[in-house]
Formats: sequence, C-alpha cells, structure tokens
Amino acid sequence: MSSTGCLRLLPALLCLAQLAACSVLPTLVPDMAHNPPPVALDGSNGPLSAARSKAILERLQASGAPTHIFDLHLAIEESISGSPLLTGNRVDLLQDGPNTYQAMLAAIDAARDHINLESYIFDGDEVGQRFAQALIARQRAGVQVNLIHDSVGTLGTPQAFFKELSEAGVQIVEFNPVNPLTAKAGWEMNQRDHRKLLIVDGRIAFLGGVNISSVYSGSSLRLGSQADPEQGLPWRDTHLRLEGPVVGELQKLFIITWAKQRGPPLLARHYFPPTEPRGKEVVRAIGSSPDDPYSLIYVTLISALRSAQSEIWLTNAYFVPDPQLLATLKEAVARGVDVRLVLPSSTDSWLVFHAGRAYYDELLQAGVRLYERHDALLHVKTAVIDGVWSTVGSTNLDWRSFLHNQEVNAVVLGSDFGEKMRAAFRADLAQSREITLATWQERAYQVRAQELFARLWEYWL
Repeated sequence: MSSTGCLRLLPALLCLAQLAACSVLPTLVPDMAHNPPPVALDGSNGPLSAARSKAILERLQASGAPTHIFDLHLAIEESISGSPLLTGNRVDLLQDGPNTYQAMLAAIDAARDHINLESYIFDGDEVGQRFAQALIARQRAGVQVNLIHDSVGTLGTPQAFFKELSEAGVQIVEFNPVNPLTAKAGWEMNQRDHRKLLIVDGRIAFLGGVNISSVYSGSSLRLGSQADPEQGLPWRDTHLRLEGPVVGELQKLFIITWAKQRGPPLLARHYFPPTEPRGKEVVRAIGSSPDDPYSLIYVTLISALRSAQSEIWLTNAYFVPDPQLLATLKEAVARGVDVRLVLPSSTDSWLVFHAGRAYYDELLQAGVRLYERHDALLHVKTAVIDGVWSTVGSTNLDWRSFLHNQEVNAVVLGSDFGEKMRAAFRADLAQSREITLATWQERAYQVRAQELFARLWEYWL
C-alpha cells in the first residue's frame, strides 16, 4: 500500500472506532456501592459465559477429533469480536529493564522509515536522554519520529526535554494535557494514556509494562543481589518484542490515538508495509480506551478466566479487582482450577497497594493462592492460563485500567510461548512468600484500617 493510501486510512480507522461505540453491549461502569445490577455481557462481543464456553467445548468434541486445551482457548478467542487473531508472528519475551531497553534501542538505531512511540512515562533522566538522543539521531537521518506521551505521566519531565525533540523534527502529541487551555480534542482529566508501545518501520513492535525511566536501570534478574541503597529495589517488569502481521494492528492503534488527539498530520511514510510470516505464534493485539463502551481487554480476560480448565497464573502490579473479576477467580477455584497470583510486597502507590490487600481475606477463604514478591518492585502485568493462553501488556487488574485508561495488550496462543510464561511465573514465585489465611488474619488492626480507607477510593485509583 502506498504512503498516501495509508494516510487515507485515517478516516476509516476513526470510523471503525466510532462503530465500536454503537455496540449493543452495556457500558462497564461499576459503582462504589459494590452492588451494581448484573451486567449482561454474553452478547456476540462480550465475555463468554460458562454455558457458552461449555457449548463450544461440546461442539469441538462432537467433531470426532481429539480436543486439546489449545483447541478450546482458540475457539473461545475466535468467538470474541474485535481485532483479528493473526498467525505467522514472532514473539520474544523480555523480562528486565536493561534487556528491554537494549532491544528497543537496537530497533530504533536500525530504523529506516519511521518510528512511532507511545509511552505513559518518558522521564528526562539518564535513560530518557539515551532514548531522546537515539530518536533525534534517527530523525536527522531522515527517519520520521512520531511521539505520544501522557500529560500526567510526564508531569515531572522538563518541557525543555520535549522542546529539544520537537526542534529536531520529532512530531509530538501530549495526550489529554493537564492544562485544558492546550487541549485540542476536548478535556477529561481522569482519562490517561497508559500504553507503552514502540513501532519501528511498521515491522517490529514492543509493548508491555516498561516505561522509559531510570527506575529500570537495575537488573531484577540477578536474583539474590542486594539492591542499590540509592536506587532502592530493582523494578521487575515484562515486555514483548513482536514481528509479523500483528504489528499492523498495533500500528492502527497508534494512528487512531494520534488522530483522536488531533496531532499534526502524519508525514507520508510506509506505515503499513507488506507483511510476511516471521514466526509461528498466533497473536491478537488488543487496545482499550475509555471512549469505548467497554474494555475489550477486560472482556477477553474474563472469557479466558471462565474457560480455564487447569491453571490461572496471574502476575500484576496493581490488583484491585472489581466484583465480576473477583467472582470469576473464586468460581474458577470452585471448579478445581489452580488459581495463583503473584503481587508486590511494596509499591509506588500506597492507596492501590492497600485497596488490593483488602480482598486478600475473601480470596484466601475461596482457595486462591496469593504470593508477594519481596526482592523487587513488581510492575508486571501478565497472565498465563492452562499453559496455552498468555497475555502481556500495560493493563493492571484494577478499575482504573479497565475504565479510565488507554491500554494495550497482546494475547498469545500456544504452548511454546505459554511454557516461557509459566517459567517466568515460577521464577517470580521462587522469589515470593506465600500469604496464608492464618497469617493474614493475624495482621495488625492498623493495617486493616489502611485497607478500609484505601478501598473507599478504588474506583479512582
């Protein structure tokens, strides 16, 4: 497709986004009373009920061919409308800040046509300067660089930092500016762009939980190493490097956000080059936005959880479950699924930390196994279900991610990648302490008071 043709896709992409808002599904807006009316999400675009999941499995079994757990999750995923499931992708798992930055900077340095970068945090520190200088170097070499940064996420970044990028020719969009006078697309203070997405030449993409900040300078993979007292605990996070047809879907998400925020016209580049198979992974790119009637990431996760047969292993930095997610996890345990969560023991968000802990008692009584990692600041947002359904992205398991933020995740189907995810989960588990019901019920009354206070704010956290 020509560059001009790609740019002509902008109105069509925006039209698709508007059509999504016409869905018959109700908006997912829980209230603070924790007793919202049941939300009927068993429509063609909603998460599948246990009955629909069972019907799909029975249909697969009726075909006469042996039915494996992969067949079930593939059928479930295909039943959810939205972005397509795409084959022929290569997916590399990145589990450390320094390793992730090395891979990202290598891709940037090799760029020949364009670089699209979307990041919640882009600090002006040592790591931020490394990225800025790499982007400026490619811009001066004729590679067009387009940058979206969230206004709240970059509040601490000096304006001179972005001015230097802009003066070099980098096109910049500040997502939902804190100052309403500078907003070009309406103003909603509570809506934030929490995505971490890098696309190079329309052929390579990175996504996950890693922001651009020196907090990731210390390695979280050197298990047992002592934290630098000046740096504090090393940050533990997960990112993906992707090649193949799925990169085009991620490119669409970037372009739609750019257009909605009324960024300057994108200069003609080969944003959608011809795609070729780069691997064997089956991947779906999923974006969510508070402008949508519901979060497709939430819908997809709930469907996968309801369909789990043996394992649900979740690792998440900010865990404040809404009533439906809480019930789904408890129901999974009741039907014999091994449900485990690795969560942080310390955090950069006091309120979120204690709001999530307020649910420990209920989860432990239901049989969910909870672990807290102690030797690193956990910032991971991943899940692996039955060893064949995996997701990595920017989405936390809290109300903010599902209701107020722009997020992006990739779902990867297959046992090969699933085993890598299971290995990563077990590695985190080895560095974590299990929270038992007996010990948790002995916690101090001061801790209980903190949980009650934090839970009052969970909708807005």
